[in-house]
Amino acid sequence: MKTIKQIDRFKALDTCHQQMHQQLAELADLLERFETGSESPHTRQKAKTIEAFFSEVARPHHAEEEKMVFPDLLLSSNAELVQAVQTLQQDHRWIEQNWLELAPMLRAIAQGEDWVDMAELKHNAEVFVSLCHDHIVLEESLIYPEAKARLADELASRAKRLAQ
Repeated sequence: MKTIKQIDRFKALDTCHQQMHQQLAELADLLERFETGSESPHTRQKAKTIEAFFSEVARPHHAEEEKMVFPDLLLSSNAELVQAVQTLQQDHRWIEQNWLELAPMLRAIAQGEDWVDMAELKHNAEVFVSLCHDHIVLEESLIYPEAKARLADELASRAKRLAQ
C-alpha cells in the first residue's frame, strides 16, 4: 500500500512541476505587461493567481519532496547524487527566501496598490523564475528518475518475494 501511495505522490509531484512551468511563464508574461504599461484588472487577477499558486501549492510541494523523495537519496553511496540532493535542499531555502520578498509585491499588485517598485519586482521575479527552472531541471533529469527507479526496484523485489 505504501508503494502505491508513493507512485501516486510522484504523479502529483510531476503534475505540480507542469503547473509550476505554466505559472512561471505567466509570471514572465506579467512582467512583460508591466514593462509595456498595460496594467489592468486582468493583470491584477493574474498576479493574484500566481501568488496563490506559489504560496498554496508550490511551497507544500517542496515540503513533500523533502519528506518523500530526498531522504532515501541522501543515504546513497553515490556522492554526485547526494550532492545534487543537497543542492536541491539549498535551492528550496533560496526559493523560499526569494518568494518571501516577491509574494507581497504580487499581492499588492493584485489589490491595486501602487507601492511596488517595478525594478525590484522585475529583479526578484527573474531570480525566482531562474531558480525554479534550474531546480526543476535538476529534479526531473536526475533526482526523480533515480527515486522512481529505486521505487520500481523495491516493487520488483517485493513482487519476487511474494511469488516465492
